[in-house]
Amino acid sequence: MSESEQRFGEFVVVRRHEHVAELVLDRPKAMNAVSTEMARSIAAACDALAADRGVRVTVLTSTHERAFCVGADLKERNSFSDAELVRQRPTARAAYTGVLELPMPTVAAVHGFALGGGFELALACDLIVADGTAVVGLPEVSVGVIPGGGGTQLLPRRVGAARAAELVYTARRVQATEARELGLVDQLADDARTEALAIAARIAANSPVGLRAAKRALRLGQGLDLRAGLEVEDAAWRSVAFSGDRAEGVAAFNEKRKPQWPGE
Repeated sequence: MSESEQRFGEFVVVRRHEHVAELVLDRPKAMNAVSTEMARSIAAACDALAADRGVRVTVLTSTHERAFCVGADLKERNSFSDAELVRQRPTARAAYTGVLELPMPTVAAVHGFALGGGFELALACDLIVADGTAVVGLPEVSVGVIPGGGGTQLLPRRVGAARAAELVYTARRVQATEARELGLVDQLADDARTEALAIAARIAANSPVGLRAAKRALRLGQGLDLRAGLEVEDAAWRSVAFSGDRAEGVAAFNEKRKPQWPGE
């Protein structure tokens, strides 16, 4: 497996495993608390990944042995004036929307704590794999704010309005087994990173053009009525129907061989 590594600032690394990119949160001294600098680095890494046509899947992981990400850096926030907090807001938002808007499928590998903004980074992914150490939650109301990295919108889309309301209002932390039962995570594994990378490798065997179009249809169709959603699907289908990937996929199927995707 060919690998390469690129660092974005001090706290974010992107590792390439052939067609799978691993976006690694690497601020171990602060359990990956998202500071302004780290938020900038996440956004920059996502910009680079979005522009890389060779990336078919992105996996979001952490180097910390006890945490995926504990959310916003509250020590830094405590030092902000009101004006500084207002100025920092677009930077923080860009990190979460950067992950959310990645055009290829995304998988979060949650080990340990994924709280507040940390859980929101996972929620921004298409799939969440966790291990038995996982503890997830949106505790923002317990410190006088609300989930501001997409949590109030992404969580109800995942688990329904009433369940999301209970979790946000109580600010409670949820252990791995219950998190799986409630749909806060999609899969439990012995090792979240290993399993997430294995799922990513299975996804990456498929057409990159098809994967991006399928993600677009899934995301854009969410919340629409069925008729409008089917129009979104049709537009996505038309974008792939005459692609090189489709021609190669059909040819490979008929010739009983593994496809060599042109990615266009």
